[in-house]
Amino acid sequence: MAHTSTYRTRANAPDVAPLASYLLRLMSIKQTNLCLSADVETSAELLAVAEEVGDTICILKTHCDTVSDWNERTAKKLQDIARRKHFLIFEDRKFADIGETVRKQYTGGYHRIADWAEITNAHILPGPAIVDSLLLAATSTIAKYNTGVHTDISADAPSRTLNGDDDDDDEEDDDDDADKAQGNGTSVVDDAIESPMEGVDGGLDERWLSTKAADRKHSVVSISTTITSRTESISPHPEPDLHPEDAFNVDIPNLLARLGEAPYVRGLLLIAEMSSEGHLMTKEYSQQCLEIARNHQEFVLGFIAQRSMNSAPTDNFITMTPGCKLPPPGLEGQKLGDGMGQQYNTPHKLIFENNCDVIIVGRGITQAMDQRKEAERYRSRGWKAYEERIGVKQK
Repeated sequence: MAHTSTYRTRANAPDVAPLASYLLRLMSIKQTNLCLSADVETSAELLAVAEEVGDTICILKTHCDTVSDWNERTAKKLQDIARRKHFLIFEDRKFADIGETVRKQYTGGYHRIADWAEITNAHILPGPAIVDSLLLAATSTIAKYNTGVHTDISADAPSRTLNGDDDDDDEEDDDDDADKAQGNGTSVVDDAIESPMEGVDGGLDERWLSTKAADRKHSVVSISTTITSRTESISPHPEPDLHPEDAFNVDIPNLLARLGEAPYVRGLLLIAEMSSEGHLMTKEYSQQCLEIARNHQEFVLGFIAQRSMNSAPTDNFITMTPGCKLPPPGLEGQKLGDGMGQQYNTPHKLIFENNCDVIIVGRGITQAMDQRKEAERYRSRGWKAYEERIGVKQK
């Protein structure tokens, strides 16, 4: 697809992956092609920077294994911020092993990446089977999400009649309730445990302990498990006229509300090039990445690369590029590096000259005195470079 095509046009192209379509729409509405690389070491730092710059970015990139206190609550809180501020989460895992191993690394272990990160990435060193394995793992994660299991536990003393006898008529009501639950997409399973000493987690019910044995019949602990199937669409394709081309004359919050949350699907980026000096990824290697991506367009969103990989008229892959940094004011044009092999390019060079789609910025923002202000500086420069690429006249 032509480099001058807008993000919105590309989002509506045939055969575009659902997550790629959503991301391109999100970028167009928020007017940002900025991904923050949040390479921090604690959950507090991660959540703080996500909160601080979330309105400015389209993607937040993580390295969860560098966060010393990472846990499920970290992932949950990060997801909550992402939903509220409208950005996707990209775990920069760089898978590079045989199929069964990457499947376990992706869905299991301590981090369970597939549960909370919409995007991850991989090397193709093991061959195309790595993509197949990650796709199968992603598919199983989506299937698991679409079937929710919820358990409610209650422990109430049995009701009594005026003459002190137990009222056992509730059994018939329970049967009726169970019958009503069938056929509506929900199944209910009720179990009765006669003694609270045999109940949940082996614990004792305080109400049972406080009741004299002579005055009380064993209470009943009821465990009710509800299994529901989600019917929400995981492949949204909003209408082409979701928003006008003139992005400066629209109500962005309203458009974001219309766009809605990201679909619960997963996407993969293939690492075709790196920004480090002396990397060993040859042109032939990069071409193999492209061929593998073309065979997995439903799952592969695009590439980590230093230039657009789209070469055929039907290619519509998203290129995300690390190694982006703006010189300090007054030092424009100076070549920048970090002294450890990292080479930096400006947003204009990457977006306008190299036709990349998303700039990935890390320390330039995370180490800034004012993270929000610096993120806005990168967002503005990246967006202006994109507008120049597609032919929008600058004011």
